Amino acid sequence: MKPIFDAHWHRKAVAGNTQAAELLAEAALEPLYRFCLYRLGRDEHLCQDVVQETLVRAIREMNQYDPARSGGDIFPWLTGLARNEIRRALTDRKHAASLEALWNKMDKELLSLYAKLESQPFAEELLLRAETREMVNAAMSQLPPQYGRALEDKYVLGRSVREIAKAWKTSDKAVESLLSRARKAFRTAFLALAGNLELETST
Repeated sequence: MKPIFDAHWHRKAVAGNTQAAELLAEAALEPLYRFCLYRLGRDEHLCQDVVQETLVRAIREMNQYDPARSGGDIFPWLTGLARNEIRRALTDRKHAASLEALWNKMDKELLSLYAKLESQPFAEELLLRAETREMVNAAMSQLPPQYGRALEDKYVLGRSVREIAKAWKTSDKAVESLLSRARKAFRTAFLALAGNLELETST
């Protein structure tokens, strides 16, 4: 999610400005839906309810969001709210415990997946798993288009830096620099989606 939720936007949202609320809903709806879906056992109806409640709560508790601290990126704060709404939604569900276990297991696997980003393309069998695709796509959707394209070329298509540079009509050094920035941005977005974990992760 682009850092458009700055102090100016925040002041309007806290004041109850309708356009500020609409901007949040428009920008957050799709990535929040992807974030919540597998965590709710792919129950689309329940996911819609959770996303709606998350956005309502976000508007209601907007004074707790600190744009200066987040650099205008509101998504990590939203995912924290979404996790609470997911837990609340699962409380009355028969299989809540098993879904919580799946949630924790997937978070660990996805963190492991990121660790492979520096050294190898995503394995085909991993990309075929719906849960992994959704989370990776959710993270990728937060990046500037050029970053996403560079990461896809390098790690999904398996192209070399030289091949990318030739296709883009630029230098190897420029591609390496872009990939370095893209990896850092992906890490921020990806770990935000897997945020609030009680896990030790390397920095």
